[in-house]
Amino acid sequence: MADYNDCQTKIGPIRDVLDMIGSKWKLDILIAVGCNIHRFNELERRIDGITPRMLSKELKDLELNRLVRREKVSPDSNIVRYSLTEHGKSLQTVLSVMWHWGTDYRMKIMGKLIEPKEIEVNSQLAENKNFK
Repeated sequence: MADYNDCQTKIGPIRDVLDMIGSKWKLDILIAVGCNIHRFNELERRIDGITPRMLSKELKDLELNRLVRREKVSPDSNIVRYSLTEHGKSLQTVLSVMWHWGTDYRMKIMGKLIEPKEIEVNSQLAENKNFK
């Protein structure tokens, strides 16, 4: 059995990850950006229920944590694109494992099939080259 102090040292980095991605909207944003939805208005349309103010705040947090990059399309334009940084792309592996674990959990424990909308989003994730 693992020593309690050894277990405690593992909590800090896990808590850091959960703090970075654990809000109501951050996973949705990371998944959308990872599935090649890059413009603010596109993100707002695709993420059901998010307000522009909340999307802006969460994108800024993801930028601060170096998971998402914000780039102007051209110097003359106010149009920006969002993309995953290399650090953000590395998180996609973790999210894929979590998706598989969650799917297995639902089937074994809850006996619940995944809703069709979730299947569509998750199959996009599984097929996305940035997600694997």
